[in-house]
Amino acid sequence: MVTPESIRLNIAQGMATEYLRVEGDGRHFEAVVVSEEFAGKSRVQRHQHVFKVLGDRMRDEMIHALSIKTYTPQEWANSH
Repeated sequence: MVTPESIRLNIAQGMATEYLRVEGDGRHFEAVVVSEEFAGKSRVQRHQHVFKVLGDRMRDEMIHALSIKTYTPQEWANSH
């Protein structure tokens, strides 16, 4: 079964993050990802990057639904 921790580890292994939180119930998940890699990218490009990092897990529908909130470190600092 897919867990929030396994998704968090997949994201953390695939990209540099300053903050990363994943919550969910086994099929539906929400991720907050803060990374300098998002600088200069649109929201769609940011989400595509996270989906690429997750790879087969998304394509094979092991994760039914994933809501992603993405921020650069500067955006994150300004929002909190």
